[in-house]
Amino acid sequence: MDPRIARTRRSLREALFALARKRPLDEISVSDIAERAGVNRSTYYQHYSDKNTLLADALDAVIDEAIGADEAAITEEEGARILLEYLRHVEANADLYRMLLGENGSAAIQVRMSRRLQSIIVAAVERGGPQDLVGVPTELAAAAISGAALATVRAWLDIDPLPTADVASDWVWTVITGSGLISEVAEPTG
Repeated sequence: MDPRIARTRRSLREALFALARKRPLDEISVSDIAERAGVNRSTYYQHYSDKNTLLADALDAVIDEAIGADEAAITEEEGARILLEYLRHVEANADLYRMLLGENGSAAIQVRMSRRLQSIIVAAVERGGPQDLVGVPTELAAAAISGAALATVRAWLDIDPLPTADVASDWVWTVITGSGLISEVAEPTG
């Protein structure tokens, strides 16, 4: 990608997040974003057709930046680091994510986030991840895990006062890996 295009898009994404930290997304106009980014509206529309397209690109970029260049080479330790970095971004933009992931949020954005997480999980499983999913299609298991992870993030964002991203990262990591959720199977009584 041309460096000027990359710079402009980064400026627009950063402007959107900066504005969303100050006021609700539905109160932010394309003009507000363009002004904050230091570009005119026509430049904005050369890159994005509307605010939702910019938002989707901005959310993808946050994940891309956390992951780095090689998604296929993520180790478990690297996965935990990426999750923490991403949740620190969520924490810094908590009101925006509460809105996006809440009851009145954007279903399209939630699906996009879930699918992106699913693709990362599928890549991890296919390169030798958890073997206890034998018999469950990888895509189905990834959908279940990503849904549980997003639900955990939503629940974390509802806690007042909001626990730190470090705490939430431990919770989400436990949900993603399944470690420690069920310590033992109870014997039936009777």
